[in-house]
Amino acid sequence: MITSELPVLQDSSNESGAADTVSLSVSVSELEDPTDTKGKKKRGRPGRPPAANKKPRKSPAEKATGGAKGRKANGVPQTNGEGGDPVTLFEVVRMGKSAMQSVVDDWIESYKQDRDIALLDLINFFIQCSGCKGTVRIEMFRNMQNAEIIRKMTEEFDEDSGDYPLTMPGPLWKKFRYNFCEFICVLIRQCQYSIIYDEYLMDTVISLLTGLSDSQVRAFRHTSTLAAMKLMTALVNVALNLSIHQDNTQRQYEAERNKMAGKRANEKLELLLQKRKELQENQDEIENMMNSIFKGIFVHRYRDAIAEIRAICIEEIGVWMKMYSDAFLNDSYLKYVGWTLHDRQGEVRLKCLKALQNLYTNRELFPKLELFTNRFKDRIVSMTLDKEYDVAVEAIRLITLILQGSEDALSNEDCENVYHLVYSAHRPVAVAAGEFLHRKLFSRHDPQAEEELAKRRGRSSPNGNLLRMLVLFFLESELHEHAAYLVDSLWESSQELLKDWECMTELLLEEPVQGEEVLSDRQESSLIELMVCTIRQAAEAHPPVGRGTGKRVLTAKERKTQIDDKNKLTEHFIMALPMLLSKYQADSEKVANLLQIPMFFDLDVYSAGRMEKHLDALLKQIRLVVEKHIETDVLEACSKTYSILCSEEYTIMNRVDIARSQLIDEITDRFTHSVEDLLQEAEEADDDDIYNVLSTLKRLTAFHNAHDLTRWDLFGSCYRLLKAGIEQGAMPEQIAVQALQCSHYSILWQLVKITEGTPSKEDLVALRRVVKSFLAVCQQCLSNVNTPVKEQAFMLLCDLLMVFSHQLVSGGREGLEALVFNPDSTLQNELLTFILDHVFIDQDDENQSMEGDEEDEANKIEALHKRRNLLAAFSKLIIYDIVDMPAAADIFKHYMKYYNDYGDIIKETLSKTRQSDKILCAKTLILSLQQLFNELLQDQGPTLDRTSSHVSGIKELARRFALTFGLDQIKTREAVATLHKDGIEFAFKYQNPHGAEFPPPNLAFLEVLSEFSSKLLRQDKKTVHSYLEKFMSESMSERREDVWLPLISYRNSLLTGGEDGDRMSVTSGASSKTSSIRSKKGRTPIHKSKRIEEESSVEASWLRGNDNLQTPGALTTPQLTSTVLRENPRQAADTHLPDHDSEPGSENDYVHNPQMQMSWLGQQKMEDSRKDRTAMNYMKARNQTVRQTVRGLMEDDAEPIFEDVMMSSRGQLEDMNEEFEDTMVIDLPPSRNRRERAELRPDFFDSAAMIEDESVSRTHTHTQPCNGKPV
Repeated sequence: MITSELPVLQDSSNESGAADTVSLSVSVSELEDPTDTKGKKKRGRPGRPPAANKKPRKSPAEKATGGAKGRKANGVPQTNGEGGDPVTLFEVVRMGKSAMQSVVDDWIESYKQDRDIALLDLINFFIQCSGCKGTVRIEMFRNMQNAEIIRKMTEEFDEDSGDYPLTMPGPLWKKFRYNFCEFICVLIRQCQYSIIYDEYLMDTVISLLTGLSDSQVRAFRHTSTLAAMKLMTALVNVALNLSIHQDNTQRQYEAERNKMAGKRANEKLELLLQKRKELQENQDEIENMMNSIFKGIFVHRYRDAIAEIRAICIEEIGVWMKMYSDAFLNDSYLKYVGWTLHDRQGEVRLKCLKALQNLYTNRELFPKLELFTNRFKDRIVSMTLDKEYDVAVEAIRLITLILQGSEDALSNEDCENVYHLVYSAHRPVAVAAGEFLHRKLFSRHDPQAEEELAKRRGRSSPNGNLLRMLVLFFLESELHEHAAYLVDSLWESSQELLKDWECMTELLLEEPVQGEEVLSDRQESSLIELMVCTIRQAAEAHPPVGRGTGKRVLTAKERKTQIDDKNKLTEHFIMALPMLLSKYQADSEKVANLLQIPMFFDLDVYSAGRMEKHLDALLKQIRLVVEKHIETDVLEACSKTYSILCSEEYTIMNRVDIARSQLIDEITDRFTHSVEDLLQEAEEADDDDIYNVLSTLKRLTAFHNAHDLTRWDLFGSCYRLLKAGIEQGAMPEQIAVQALQCSHYSILWQLVKITEGTPSKEDLVALRRVVKSFLAVCQQCLSNVNTPVKEQAFMLLCDLLMVFSHQLVSGGREGLEALVFNPDSTLQNELLTFILDHVFIDQDDENQSMEGDEEDEANKIEALHKRRNLLAAFSKLIIYDIVDMPAAADIFKHYMKYYNDYGDIIKETLSKTRQSDKILCAKTLILSLQQLFNELLQDQGPTLDRTSSHVSGIKELARRFALTFGLDQIKTREAVATLHKDGIEFAFKYQNPHGAEFPPPNLAFLEVLSEFSSKLLRQDKKTVHSYLEKFMSESMSERREDVWLPLISYRNSLLTGGEDGDRMSVTSGASSKTSSIRSKKGRTPIHKSKRIEEESSVEASWLRGNDNLQTPGALTTPQLTSTVLRENPRQAADTHLPDHDSEPGSENDYVHNPQMQMSWLGQQKMEDSRKDRTAMNYMKARNQTVRQTVRGLMEDDAEPIFEDVMMSSRGQLEDMNEEFEDTMVIDLPPSRNRRERAELRPDFFDSAAMIEDESVSRTHTHTQPCNGKPV
């Protein structure tokens, strides 16, 4: 009998496990008193050295190498130079070339020859497996304690390396881990009958591993813990064998003792007693070893800081409990697994669940797990929602095992927590939950009773009740849109049931029998939906949308199964589908689902199986459905079915085409006559006339979507309806919406025919006329009183403008140039106005429009989805340059206010527009901020509260815009500089009517503009600062009142990062323009002066235009909107009107001119260089006079004086190079930085840039000596 001295399951506060011991003592009558514990043998190396006259023997690894000891650094072995053979036990195990048993046998032989040398080799094996490059020498082994040895090895450990053998990547080290574990297990197995009990080997090894496991070095702790746990596992196996031998010996002893006195063999009894005693002693010894490992290593390392170490401990204790359940499967050991279920690392939690699964798989162990189940069941159930999907999957599997062992162990609430996971988007979780559902839902049925019921009802399948249960579960889950998810979850566990389409059809077609419950209408609808989902799953052989990363390649077996299933369902539903449609043809929901089945058919079966009569029956039923229903879903399903059956690759195409043409002929005739009647009666039309037009038009629109109906010329009738509605204003909105859609399909089909063939000029002219007239109608519909009509017209306008844009002629289709349409400014304004009125609306307005609706939340979501589609359609026009980019300003300005609803769309639009034109995009961004600022001025007046939430909102929007420029300032420098230029011009656009001593009305905008200063390079900040000073008078520079703070703040933001001697908050207020001449420190290199003169003459007109304070004005604002739009370039010459508030022609600055925009920084530099040359000539003359005057008095001071005034070109280049390096502190690839610096260097190191650099570095030159020579 196996007993245990372990306490029962304790509270989690007792985590140390100090009272836990491993007891394997046996016998009933000869058990020792538990309080009389054996004296433990001293752990560690005994003091008895080997005999002095005994020559040390070589270890097995040394035999083949002449005893040379190899060394290893960080897990990388060194081999001898001759043959590359391994020279240490570590290298033998790492390379794995020899059988592990042979390696162990050699080591055992070496141990028998000289224990210390063999143990030294084993100790170094553990040290080297930890990645330590130190080696334990024989003197250390004999004279030092384990703690001293470990401390010495720790000093020689290279912890900077990071990796060690157990953590190194690659298959070689993965194999090493396996060999390492195998070596320990084989070593114990081979020693279990001899030297394991010599009171020396195991004492030394366990003592060493205990010391290493307590080390602060992770590699030592990890490696020794793994070794100790594998050692423990091997010892558990030895203990199990000893227990078996003890039991056998005890039975033999009892049998011999029970014999009659004459037949009893006393010698055999003595031998059995002696054997039992030896086994008991051995078992006590193994028990001591295991207690040492468990209490000295496990109870400390199972809660180690490193997750891998904790996982090792939990994994191995699971092995012990399964291997030797009599000794280890009790609450004293299970508590460690239970506590670790709460571990913060998913890897450790996963090991816990795996260990428990191995236990719950064996039903014989359930009684021992009962207390554990009751205590930790809630935790396991909660882990089915673990954030780590792998953990959640294993938790569900464990719950399934618990359910199989005992259904009473789980409450209904526990089961419901798992049920809903069949709808999880993560497929492994859903499949595991499907397995649980299958076990719970379908495990209680009686197969014999099912078969008897099936025979009584004449069914071919006994699965009727199971399908009813599945339908009930689906209805109770109240997730009717996710039938495909439920089917996919159950597909692996209940595939036979889900493919029983015969039983499903029988349930749907059978007539009710007295005394038996029939399917309700909801149950029939659910069963049809589930049946269609199972058909799709079988035919497509991949999960539904939203599960999995995509379609995977099927194996040959899966492909064969798919083909077989497709043939099976085709043969069945070819005959069953017409009957189902006939029964449910009046129910639109059921019919719409049933009509999806033909798309999964193998249509060759119709002709191969001579089943044309079933095809005719199907076509007849579809025609009846078309004539009976006008619901969009049903009509689209019928249209799609006809489209599939009309595929040219099948022989049945002609038969289906004839039926389709006949159907369209009849519908078209009715539609034409109905339209005539409606137009004739006009306002006197009754409801029947409207219904006739609407019903036939809906059918034709649904079919026109999937079929080319241009030969029926539906566009003419639809256009007449639309024109009549516009002129008379009394057309029902549903007819208008359907007419717009049908006309749109007609145009697209005409375009398809033209692009696929060789169109004539007449065809192109005719189509252009049609498109032009339809676009005009849609534009007129934008002012319709009915919102659905306006939304439909807007969407179709956006789609057609995309289709017939300049991209139509790409790809070698230049012949379609006549079909390209570019929206004029009026149409662009109307589209933008529609977006502002119908997309960017207040939530309160929306709530009022939906007040009283029972499904308020669902309607809100649907309305938001519709508005997002409208915005996305218009954004595409901006992205593809169909609508002018400045129109995006009215969209960008709503980025923060409507971030939750449209943030992703606006951000993507901003990203795409910047890719197409960085500078124009930057101008659009600043324009959007200007619009918000103007709106704020209109609301609050000229005196703004700079602390108000509205101002803060604009600044926050500017900050967000600045973040979108990214970290690469080199790429965005021109765009950011242009943004600052436009912002400065806007701030100083108008003068204050009260006088020059008052700030300009827009001056506060500079505070918004300062949010973009951080995106300027240091050189560009100086250029922008110079441009700012052109607009500043001397009085502005001297003002310090609060109203001037935006100017001070913005100016300081431009000086940040450079020398701040000219900051307005520090200086006395003198104009930097008057002191800029004094601050020049260098002169223009001779080889560049000629080029600068030429460039400055070219830019003279633009530069002179900026000398005065009259700046380019803003663009004109379109009527009915607050949007600032630039005019269409194609019409600008004819329609532009001068703005009296700005310079003539300044509006054209907004029109994209790459030559002008890309050279703005250069223009500023050229202008400064022109002024600086004049100043430098003056300085030369002045310095010459000064030199002559003071030469006799201050000859020693002459050179420093001029050094303070000017720097040499060489020194200037060094300063500029250093300054440029400072701007490159961004995370970009080095090669890319080097390339971009080389490309930009000619632009940066011109004379103008140097002189600008000096103007800000004036203070710096007075504090540091210069290395240049005076001029």
